[in-house]
Amino acid sequence: MEEEHRVTDLIKELVLRLLSQNPQNPSSSIDTQKSLRYAIRILSSLMTPSIAPDSAAIAESIKRQLATQGKSSQALAFADLYTKFASKNGPGSIENKWAVLYLLKVISEDRKNQKSRSDSRVSSGFSASVGLPALFDAESGGYSGVSRNRETLEKGWNNGVLLVSKDPENIREIAVREFANLVKEENEVSEEVLVRDVLYACQGIDGKYVKFDKSVDGYLLRDSIKVPRATRITVQKLCELGWLFRKVKGYISESMDRFPAEDVGTVGQAFCAALQDELSHYYKLLAVLEAQSMNPIPLVSEMANSGNYLSLRRLSVWFAEPMVKMRLMAVLVDKCRVLRGGAMAGAIHLHAQHGDPLVHEFMRQLLCRVCSPLFEMVRSWVLEGELEDIFAEFFVLGQPVKAESLWREGYRLHAGMLPSFISQSLAQRILRTGKSINFLRVCCEDRGWADAATEAAAAAGTTTRRGGLGYGETDALESLVIEAAKRIDKHLLDVMYKQYKFKEHCLAIKRYLLLGQGDFVQYLMDIVGPELSEPANTISSFKLAGLLESAIRSSNAQYDDRDILDRLRVKMMPHGTGDRGWDVFSLEYDARVPLNTVFTESVMARYLRIFNFLWKLRRVEHALIGAWKTMKPNCITSNSFIKLQSAVKLQLLSTLRRCQVLWDEMNHFVSNLQYYIMFEVLEVSWSNFSNEMEAAKDLDDLLAAHDKYLNSIVEKSLLGERSQNLYKTLFVLFDLILRFRSHVDRLYEGIHELQSRTMESLSPSRDKTRSRRLLNDKTAEPGAWISDGRKALTQRAGEFLRNMGQDLDAIAKEYSSLLEGFISQLPVQQHIDLKFLLFRLDFTEFYCQLHPNM
Repeated sequence: MEEEHRVTDLIKELVLRLLSQNPQNPSSSIDTQKSLRYAIRILSSLMTPSIAPDSAAIAESIKRQLATQGKSSQALAFADLYTKFASKNGPGSIENKWAVLYLLKVISEDRKNQKSRSDSRVSSGFSASVGLPALFDAESGGYSGVSRNRETLEKGWNNGVLLVSKDPENIREIAVREFANLVKEENEVSEEVLVRDVLYACQGIDGKYVKFDKSVDGYLLRDSIKVPRATRITVQKLCELGWLFRKVKGYISESMDRFPAEDVGTVGQAFCAALQDELSHYYKLLAVLEAQSMNPIPLVSEMANSGNYLSLRRLSVWFAEPMVKMRLMAVLVDKCRVLRGGAMAGAIHLHAQHGDPLVHEFMRQLLCRVCSPLFEMVRSWVLEGELEDIFAEFFVLGQPVKAESLWREGYRLHAGMLPSFISQSLAQRILRTGKSINFLRVCCEDRGWADAATEAAAAAGTTTRRGGLGYGETDALESLVIEAAKRIDKHLLDVMYKQYKFKEHCLAIKRYLLLGQGDFVQYLMDIVGPELSEPANTISSFKLAGLLESAIRSSNAQYDDRDILDRLRVKMMPHGTGDRGWDVFSLEYDARVPLNTVFTESVMARYLRIFNFLWKLRRVEHALIGAWKTMKPNCITSNSFIKLQSAVKLQLLSTLRRCQVLWDEMNHFVSNLQYYIMFEVLEVSWSNFSNEMEAAKDLDDLLAAHDKYLNSIVEKSLLGERSQNLYKTLFVLFDLILRFRSHVDRLYEGIHELQSRTMESLSPSRDKTRSRRLLNDKTAEPGAWISDGRKALTQRAGEFLRNMGQDLDAIAKEYSSLLEGFISQLPVQQHIDLKFLLFRLDFTEFYCQLHPNM
């Protein structure tokens, strides 16, 4: 340590002597301090020359340079001095003589380059003060010096040292003046001051020389302040940290001033808190650096190894890591300024996908803070069914709805708030799990889900308390959601199947609304038929409800659960003045909470449409059965028309035959269509639905299975959107069959009337005994029992049969045309079952199979 202090003292003494100041009374002027600092920097430099260390060659080069400049006397003086300098050996002498000569030569040459770098210009100034003649005086052991001003020169160097050469060209005076100008020009602001200003700027505070300029949106060092270009660039680069700091700090202040506004939210607040924590660490670093900037200038030996001296270059090293973090925070601030909630967390997560370990770790710590409110919302929703989302930040949205709409419309995913580190499938599962809890709690009034949630948390290895989940634990989150969903969904289905008997209600709807209970449907149609034939506005709903109850008690439906039967009701659809009861009658099933989650109003409207179709089909079948009862062979006796003309008899038989054939065609069509609907549509769809109910794992699966079941019935029953033309044609066919039934009734009523009139013409006195005898007496003369009205009766019968035959032909022609058009559309239908319906409805093929010889 004594050696180091001695060297430092010698350097100070050298500088003071060169500046012609008293070493015993050193000045505290700026020039002295700057010169001392420059000398220490030169002597502590680790730079080495790129030439071979040869003192003789260096001396010869200096001497030759002086000679070529026309300074022969100085060259001779330098040669004499070098001879003395080189001969000095032993203690107290300079060992590295070559280095001293090389230093003086470089300093002298740098003086000539006025446009060199800042250190070179300072060096040239120093060379002016030293000069090549001012070498070490080996004999006197002192130093040669120069005067700072002309006045000192005139006084004869009272405080100087021994002069070994003369200065006829005033080199010393010119060198001192140039040194002073260069120091003033290039070092008007010291590095210490700039370091302090940079530290202020990095805290968002204007310094003495470095201030924030709003016009350029950045910190600037004024142009009037003359510093080296390299220093100015360094200051600007370091002040970028202050600009970034202002942006981050401004965002935090602005967000906290708006809180608790909805556009900030808890995630935004957590983001601001995380940024504030990073700024706290940043403040600590600035405090340490500011303390270092206040330390005095260290010794020469401490310059290379000491970490206390703070320069702009060292400040660049200290700011390397904070600059990376601050830039990243500024980017996040710009990105998240208009985002909130899950969208903000997702945007920050995208910047965490970085290969730099420093950035990756920084983003991980930041996201742990930012995502904490979001993961707490997930935990609360999955395990408790609570939507703690005051500021609409969660990716699950809830809205107030009725109980029957809770599952379908109460909650939904908000894609804009779904962070990118949560997959779509996981988000759907999270949504369904919370919905299941709320459905059990609100619609089913069940509390068994709490035990299921506790078991799920235990199985996933997490806790039900707050803070159990965080960013980076996506696997744990997924495991918790899967376990919770599995247990809660299973509990929900058990409640639906066992407590609310969902399967039994589905079967009841199939039996009553889809007319699957045959004896009940047949009896109901028989007893309500007369009532429904009346105008719709004259029918009493209470009377129909009583008839429905009678049909239940008179069929096997009476053995069903009373709760199911009480839900079955009569419904009269809206009707006009010309509608009949058949057109407006329907049955409805009262599905209460929670069953109305499945059997919604729209679903029951589709069931009603299916019921109307099936009811119309059953009505047509019932009409054809009634027509058959009217047409059965024993209703007409050929003896009744024995006295009519043969042409009339043939006309009657032809009409009856055409009527029979047309009935066969219609009956074949209706029977096969009904078989297709009841067995290939309803039963097959029900079988598939039953299997899917058993395989359902959650309520969504159950709803999907029921929708599929209902869609299958609608599409196969010609009720779908793509089968509208077929549906309209089919209903025209149904109306035509009902018209045929009315025509048959009129035909047979007319035949029966003609039969009764014929009997009256045989016995004018209405003596039945005599009439029977006359009819059996083959020898009786015609004139004895035929009156004058027989001709008119025959004429009337012929006209009646001719009109009925024409009507039958018209119905048969229209029916054939409609049926042909209906069948021709079946092959082009999308559903394959409708294509195969063609083979059942082709009456020609069926008739050929019945009559192979025709």
